[in-house]
Amino acid sequence: MKTLQNLTGGVWGDSLGDALLDVVNPATEEVVARLPGGCRADVDRAVETAVKAQPAWAALPVAERVARVTAWADAVAGHADELAELECREMGKPVGVGRVFIDGAVAGLKASAAQALSYGFEENIGRPDGSCTKVLRHPLGATAVITPWNFPVAMVLGALGPLLAAGNTVVVKPSERSPLSAVRLFELLGLPPGVVNLVLGDARAGAPLAEHPDIRLVHFTGSVGAGRKVGAGTGGLLRRAVLELGGKDPVVVDAGVDPVETAAAVAFGAFINTGQICTSMERVYVHQDIAEEFVEALVEAAGTYTAGDGHDEGVMMGPLSDARQRDTVRRHVAEAVARGATVRAGGVEPDGKGFFYPATVLTGVDESMSVMTEETFGPLAPVVVVPSFEEGLERASRSRFGLAATVYTRDPAHVAAAARMPVGVVWINQWQGGGPERLYEPAGDSGMGATGSTAAYDAATRPASVHIAAGTAS
Repeated sequence: MKTLQNLTGGVWGDSLGDALLDVVNPATEEVVARLPGGCRADVDRAVETAVKAQPAWAALPVAERVARVTAWADAVAGHADELAELECREMGKPVGVGRVFIDGAVAGLKASAAQALSYGFEENIGRPDGSCTKVLRHPLGATAVITPWNFPVAMVLGALGPLLAAGNTVVVKPSERSPLSAVRLFELLGLPPGVVNLVLGDARAGAPLAEHPDIRLVHFTGSVGAGRKVGAGTGGLLRRAVLELGGKDPVVVDAGVDPVETAAAVAFGAFINTGQICTSMERVYVHQDIAEEFVEALVEAAGTYTAGDGHDEGVMMGPLSDARQRDTVRRHVAEAVARGATVRAGGVEPDGKGFFYPATVLTGVDESMSVMTEETFGPLAPVVVVPSFEEGLERASRSRFGLAATVYTRDPAHVAAAARMPVGVVWINQWQGGGPERLYEPAGDSGMGATGSTAAYDAATRPASVHIAAGTAS
């Protein structure tokens, strides 16, 4: 049984701790690898290495840093099939689905790194008296990236581009539930030793990394509970944190849209990756004028999402990541049914090995049910029929979460109203639309800290001003 190792200063080595954890294939329930549980000593060693490597990395010209990150992205692209297979083995994502997201993440890494070439690391502001103020944006130093299990490759690549291109070094701690692809990702690394380091483990590694006094920024994606702890720790140290946490993303379906076409789009947003995306469609509000046809089409679409081992041809949904995740889905459905909801599709677990759950559609739900208030993170589409677009928008906005929302409408006034929703991203008629220029900050319990485009560089740098008096020799 292979035991995974940490990467520190360009050298792979065993953990300094004794604990070991199992990596379980959720489709077969077989142990496929082991990894260290992590310890503070592992973190201290990695952070020390990152701190020492940072000045030389920051001293390189921006164009050279971008070129080196881009070369790594090219290497990753050449191994996308292998990485997608590893993601399937460790967290169940169908290989074809994983490949699409990895390709997108590679393109995103290249685009975000390239933004460094036009970012304002130095701005000269002349004054009428002949003096000048230079605004310089310096790299922070050693930073930390802590990623979740649902997109092991994409979440790492999505965070690293601006951090590295801005001149920071990084210690990465992937989820203990999906470390295989992260290890392979860094085996392909072509950056100088110590610029990127990998520490494996659970909270025994994550907590000391987030709270390390030499880490200047923590980029964390995960649960609300863990995010609060990270935020408290970094706040106490007066360090920065970018937190992307849970979501309970709504969909508002207006009268006037094609109900069948829109139902297919909603099914994709609710069931792809087995509903295990922070921005999965988890609440659906549909206008009463098209509700019957929409629900029928959604039920039919749910039946096309075949569940099974993601290595098999034609499988649309893999398993849930583990038994705990399936228990959450099961509990939410059972509670909703007990309170009067109707299962229109799915809702019955298959027999046999693996943590599978079918694509499920519920009607007759309301906001008193956990399925409408708590993050389910599973293949579940609960539908509420509303008498007007305005009520749908109001109910969709009534949540402690505020990550993203999707609205399907043909009414320009309704588009304008949707833009005011209290979330980080609003998608109109195209879920997951947008490009590298997109920037946002989650609202409510979904996190804090703006990210994307120039905001990611603002977070990765510290501004300082240098005032030069008139007549000073330059």
